[in-house]
Amino acid sequence: MNLPIDFIAQIHDLLGEDEANRLINSLQEPSPVSIRINPSKVNNAQLSTLNAQLKRVPWCNNGYYLPERLTFTFDPLFHAGVYYVQEASSMFLEQAVKQVVTNPVLALDLCAAPGGKSTHLRSLLPDGSLLVANEVIRNRSQILAENITKWGHPDVMVTNNDPADFAQTNVYFDFILADVPCSGEGMFRKDEGAIGEWSAANVEICRQRQRRIIADIWSSLKPGGILVYSTCTFNTKENEENVDWITRELGATTVNVQHESGIELVNDLTDKKLNVYRFFPHKVKGEGFFMSVLQKHPDDSFSPVMRKSSSNKKNKKVQTEEIIRSSYYKPEQDVLEQKLRVLQSGISLGTVKGKDIIPSHALAMTNVEQRNTYPQVEVTYEQAISYLRRETIVLDPTYPKGTVLLTYKQQILGFVKNLGNRANNLYPQEWRIRSGYLPEEVKALALS
Repeated sequence: MNLPIDFIAQIHDLLGEDEANRLINSLQEPSPVSIRINPSKVNNAQLSTLNAQLKRVPWCNNGYYLPERLTFTFDPLFHAGVYYVQEASSMFLEQAVKQVVTNPVLALDLCAAPGGKSTHLRSLLPDGSLLVANEVIRNRSQILAENITKWGHPDVMVTNNDPADFAQTNVYFDFILADVPCSGEGMFRKDEGAIGEWSAANVEICRQRQRRIIADIWSSLKPGGILVYSTCTFNTKENEENVDWITRELGATTVNVQHESGIELVNDLTDKKLNVYRFFPHKVKGEGFFMSVLQKHPDDSFSPVMRKSSSNKKNKKVQTEEIIRSSYYKPEQDVLEQKLRVLQSGISLGTVKGKDIIPSHALAMTNVEQRNTYPQVEVTYEQAISYLRRETIVLDPTYPKGTVLLTYKQQILGFVKNLGNRANNLYPQEWRIRSGYLPEEVKALALS
């Protein structure tokens, strides 16, 4: 790995020679592989199996390290939303949420794609909470919507908006996660492309962009509300200096989060005591990560600056689609749906096509009781892969005709319409496995 000279110099200035060399050496080592289990789709017996076989991520109850990388594309359980492949350091979000969120909240994941932190956050929030998962880049917001759907929780809204758009809704959030775009230094060993894109000039561009994002969203945070600021980079410009800027310019205070050994708490950068958390790959089993939990002053005014939306597009609802409303449902949800570009909200039941009702894939993925009205058919691994490729499926003639849910290892994969001699595949076309081959050895998650 050929690291930029300016980056090496920056790390030496930050850590000193000995620590810097340890960090740089750790970047030559293989990246650890970690996953986070979906607690709504795995039972206690299966969790016991995982606990016996795998090492836990210390700061995440459902996080596990894998001894090797699985063939995730060819693991039906991955497509069923049983687990999410997520970098271990970023799972530290759990410690902050458990400490600062004790009642149902209106929460926003501002820069949410591809969805790792959103799915984690939704699993952690108390019942009765609503999560808005937002991504400004259109194609990334589609990936976010896919991962949210597979996770299966109904109390999530997926939006595709610029941070500045939220001010014109006059809706205030109790909790905002801002995992802001950054220079990506902490992901160098996972993504060599990040090395080629790195420069000192880009670090400065990122710092300014991050401040703009926080300034744009700050008025949408309730007085006394919590904002979690995080990056996957090492430098102080995008990390400590930005947190210091938030405290000075916006009047926030930082919150001390209880943490595990190896996670570096830094609170002496300035004359203020800032609580910020650094994850270095030579100290913890994970990639580079930075996080700070900030609280807005309780006396801050409830008067956001009204700004023109970056887009004049209105959210158009499909009239033939029926939605399961989130259990949170409150007037704020209506306002957000009217003011923002909403990709999905709640769980779609399906669409009307002629005389037929085509159930949505989201209904198959969720755990709400509606899906139990359909007969379920267990399929083999080969059939599961064919289904996920959106190929025609042939079922045993004794199985019931009509809409059927396919399961693999008792986990629901999705709907087919069984015609007897064949079954029409209702898996979303855009999500299908495009590869036509199978690896010689399939390495999948083992659940009892």
